[in-house]
Amino acid sequence: MKRTTPRTRLLATLALGTSLALAGCGTPAASTSAGAAPSSATSGSGVDTSPEQTGRPHAEAVAELNAALPQAVRDRGTLVIGTTGSGNPPLSFRADDDETVIGIEPDIAILVAETLGLEPDIRATSWENLFLSVESGQYDAGFSNITVTEERKEKYDFAGYRVDTLAWEVAADSDIEEISGPEDIAGLTVAVGSGTNQEKILLAWDEENQAAGREPVTIQYYQNAADTYLALASGRIEASFGPNPTAAYHAAVAGDTKIVGNVPGGGEVQADIAAMTVKGSGLAQPISDALNHLIADGTYAEVLERWNLAEEAVPTSRVNPPGLPKQG
Repeated sequence: MKRTTPRTRLLATLALGTSLALAGCGTPAASTSAGAAPSSATSGSGVDTSPEQTGRPHAEAVAELNAALPQAVRDRGTLVIGTTGSGNPPLSFRADDDETVIGIEPDIAILVAETLGLEPDIRATSWENLFLSVESGQYDAGFSNITVTEERKEKYDFAGYRVDTLAWEVAADSDIEEISGPEDIAGLTVAVGSGTNQEKILLAWDEENQAAGREPVTIQYYQNAADTYLALASGRIEASFGPNPTAAYHAAVAGDTKIVGNVPGGGEVQADIAAMTVKGSGLAQPISDALNHLIADGTYAEVLERWNLAEEAVPTSRVNPPGLPKQG
C-alpha cells in the first residue's frame, strides 16, 4: 500500500472541517465542539443549508395510517420529535441562521409526521436527554442517528429507516483506492474516535493483522473533525474511520477527500438506524408503515439523495429489526 503525500489545501479543509465533528454510529448526531454548517445557503455540491429548506420534500397525509395511531396522539394532532440538532452535517445540525435544525434526520421525521397526518414538532436536545425524554413520554419519537441494539430494545421500540454504516475516508489524491479488510490497513496511520464502534473494529483488525505477521496500524485520536481533516490534508494520517453520513457529506461538499470503503456499523453485524419510541407506546408500527409508504412512492429515496446518502437506503422499514448484540 503506497503512502499519501502531504497536501496543500489546508485552509479549505479546515473551514469545512470545523462543522463536522466525529461521532460514533448510533451515538450523538452532533458535537457541541463543531461549528455551524457551511456558511453558504447552498454549497458547491447543491446541498441546501439555509433555514428555509425550500427544496425539502413533503408528503400527503394518509388517512388509514392516521387512523392506526394511538388515540391520544391523534387527538393532539402533533408528533413530538426529539433530535440532537447541534452539529454533524448531514444528520441533525443547525442551518445558516445557527438556530433552525435541519438535516436528513429532521427531514425524515417531518415526512413521517406529514404522512401520519400530524404536525411535526421538532425539539432539539442533548443525546442523553433524548433517551430520557422518549422514555418518559415527553417526546413521541427520537430521530437522531440512533442505532438499534438488543439492549435498547428492552426499553424502546424501533422503526428502521437507514443502514448503520461506517466509512473509510482518505484524501482525494491518495493512492489508496479501496479498504475492505484488515490487510488493507496494515502499516497505515489512521484516525478514529475514542470509545466508538469503529474504534473496536479498528482494534480488532489491527490485532488480526499482527497475528498474521503484518505491519501494525498507528492509531491517532483527534478531538474534532477540523483537526482530523487537517491531519489528512497534511499527510500526518492516511485514513479516517468514522460514520458514513458525515464522511460522505464532507467528501461531496469539500471535494478534498474520497470514500474508499464501507463497513457495517457493528463490524460483521449489520444493524439499522431507526426511529425510537418508548416500548409499548403503539407508535413504532404506524411510523414504520409511514416509512414504507414513503419508500413505495419514492419520497424516501428523494430525501436520501438530497443528503448524498442513497447508499444507506433500506428496502423496507421493519419494526424492532435485529440490533447490535449486547456487550459482555
